[in-house]
Amino acid sequence: MACALACAATPALAEPGYPALVFEHIQANQDILGLSLLVGLVMFSAVTALLHLRESRKWTKQDVAYSLELNNMRAKFDRAQVFLAAEPQIIIAWDGPDNEAEIEGDLSLVTDQPIARRILGFGSWLPPDSAQHLETAVEKLRARGEAFHFNVESLAGRTLELDGRAVSGRAVMRIRDVSGDRLEAARLRERLLRSYSELDALRALLDSTSYPVWLRDRDEKLAWVSAAYVRAVEAKDAADALLRGTELLERTTRDAAIEARKGGTIWRGRAAAVAAGQRRLLDIIEVPVALGAAGIATDISQIEALRGDMERQTKAHAATLDQLSTAVAIFDRRKRLVFHNSAYRQLWSLPPAYLDELPSDSEILDRLRAARLLPEQADFRAWKDSVLSAYQAMETTGQVWYLPDGRTLRVVINPNPQGGVTYLFDDVTERFHLESRFNALTRVQSETLDTLKEGVAVFGTDGRLNFFNPAFAQLLKLDPAQLGDKPHIDRIAASCTIFAKDDPVFAAIRSVVTGLDDQRTGYQGRIACQDGTVLDSTAQPLPDGAALLTFIDVTASVNVERALTERNKALIDAERLRNDFVHHVSYELRSPLTNITGFIELLGDPATGPLNAKQRQYAGYVTSSSLALLAIIDNILDLASIDADALELKPEKVDIRETIDLAAKGVQDRLAESSIHLKVEASDDVGTFVADGQRIRQILFNLLSNAIGFSQPGQTVVLSALRRGDEIILKVSDQGRGIPPEVIDDVFKRFKTDSLGSNHRGVGLGLSIVRSLVELHGGRVEIDSAPNRGTTVICIFPGQATR
Repeated sequence: MACALACAATPALAEPGYPALVFEHIQANQDILGLSLLVGLVMFSAVTALLHLRESRKWTKQDVAYSLELNNMRAKFDRAQVFLAAEPQIIIAWDGPDNEAEIEGDLSLVTDQPIARRILGFGSWLPPDSAQHLETAVEKLRARGEAFHFNVESLAGRTLELDGRAVSGRAVMRIRDVSGDRLEAARLRERLLRSYSELDALRALLDSTSYPVWLRDRDEKLAWVSAAYVRAVEAKDAADALLRGTELLERTTRDAAIEARKGGTIWRGRAAAVAAGQRRLLDIIEVPVALGAAGIATDISQIEALRGDMERQTKAHAATLDQLSTAVAIFDRRKRLVFHNSAYRQLWSLPPAYLDELPSDSEILDRLRAARLLPEQADFRAWKDSVLSAYQAMETTGQVWYLPDGRTLRVVINPNPQGGVTYLFDDVTERFHLESRFNALTRVQSETLDTLKEGVAVFGTDGRLNFFNPAFAQLLKLDPAQLGDKPHIDRIAASCTIFAKDDPVFAAIRSVVTGLDDQRTGYQGRIACQDGTVLDSTAQPLPDGAALLTFIDVTASVNVERALTERNKALIDAERLRNDFVHHVSYELRSPLTNITGFIELLGDPATGPLNAKQRQYAGYVTSSSLALLAIIDNILDLASIDADALELKPEKVDIRETIDLAAKGVQDRLAESSIHLKVEASDDVGTFVADGQRIRQILFNLLSNAIGFSQPGQTVVLSALRRGDEIILKVSDQGRGIPPEVIDDVFKRFKTDSLGSNHRGVGLGLSIVRSLVELHGGRVEIDSAPNRGTTVICIFPGQATR
């Protein structure tokens, strides 16, 4: 303070102009200042002394405190040494990355030599992998302070706990033997940590799946849910779902699960639930656990839909396979029959009840062998093993089985990807027979074609020769070696010198071979070759687009045909001349016969003059002969009219009975002369029919005359008539010698006669005129005859016969 006052006064003294009075005042102040300094010094000394005393007491207290702390530290150090020595362990400490380590503890844990530095050689007491792991962990601890804790097993077989951490800027690692309870505790701790890790991984895995998963506590409340559960119940997150207790399953489903868990059993079931706003079918499993229950739900809606589609597809496939003629049998990986179609059952004649028992493949083979339905084998066991080896095969195999009953089966054994095999049995017996017959037929055809005198050639769609036989080359005068090169038809035409270049027939054949499909039609023609031979050729398109050509040498037949044609023309001319001659002669004879008949009748008239008995007898002979000759001439004229298609019928209603009587009356003289009896049989309902009455009487007259001529005296001729449906039947039967079978075909021929051992003679026109007249009425004539059984001629007319 005195210093301050002095300093404050100094500037005032220095300023000029101060008066002397003021000097005295300053002197007085200086005295006061000196006194103040003295007082200040006294006070400073007193304060300094006081401060010294206080600091002295403070340092004394601090020294006592330091002594006490030192004692405590020594006690702690002693206790730490006691604790360190209480169990076998080693402490290693590093002050910095470059400082050496301080090692304390029981070195016998890791080494049998009392050299502390050997402990830092981790590979001397640890396996290589553990040593490398520890080396890496220590480097990270010293460099970045990263702690570590794990257990290792030393080379000596001890389990050691390694714990490293940073303590007060130092890196410290502790090595402890954890045998016994400590080892068990360490293991339990590791197991607990592993369990926590696995639980977290399991929850993360469950959260990543699409299956809703949940845990319940003992009060049946939700304790944990997966992300899929949250999505299914449409909650914000898992906490929201747990807070609100949102249930995925309906109450009835949960009650059923609770009842099952009360009995200590796992509940499995299917139930419908609303998941993410859609109705789903869930496959649910809830398992009782110590703290409650755990459940999982699987959405099987799509699976059920696919299963339904699969069942429908399976049924459709089974129905389709049942319609196949190929026998199908499917065996599973256990070699049991799981499917067969009806063709399989019919092929082996196996009872349905037996197949429904799902027998094994081996059992079926043994049964078929007992029934002699399998191929005969010298070593059946080895053969069966080779068949069953298909279950371990990867490729499809095919076999041919020749059964004892003559059948041939083509067997295809196809391994299934899921295990098992599928058998396919095709009955190829018919195919094998057909192939054999086809091959034989091909050989026969080839040999036949080679031996044919007819030239055969087949041209392909490109117009080139594909096949020919030797006759083809021979007829066309071609070199077989040249034809073996399959030349084009144009080349063949150029090489063939027997045909004229402008022959239209060969040009038509070429168009068949090389023409378009819509223009290729069959062709037949005859080629007159330049060397005088005549060939009949045929060109026929084949279904595959090829063309077949055939050539036949018809030179000889053409010559014969020409000769026959000329002869036939001559015969026709001769027949016409004969018919004309007979026709003219008949007309010329008819006039004299008419005169003769008239004059004989005039002579027999008493008005002309009397005749003696002999004259009348001769006149009767002349009359009968004239009438017979006149009848022959009339028949000839009728046949000539029929041949000229000039005979016309005059249809009228004909009384059948009356016509029969008139015909019988006309042959009375012949019956009396030959001593033949005539029997007429006609039913009362025979009635009438439309026909030419005169021609019907002529037919009956000729038939009766023929029957009388082939009958012996005393025999009977039967004339009958009947109606059968819409037909009128007239029959004339005799009891003569009959007609041999080889003669029956000639009885209707003109001028063809055979006495058959009788005295009958004729020109052979009677039956010929009968058949012609019956056929003009639209009827038919039949003969029933045999040697020594007589003859029956049957004329059948339609009920309304007209012309």
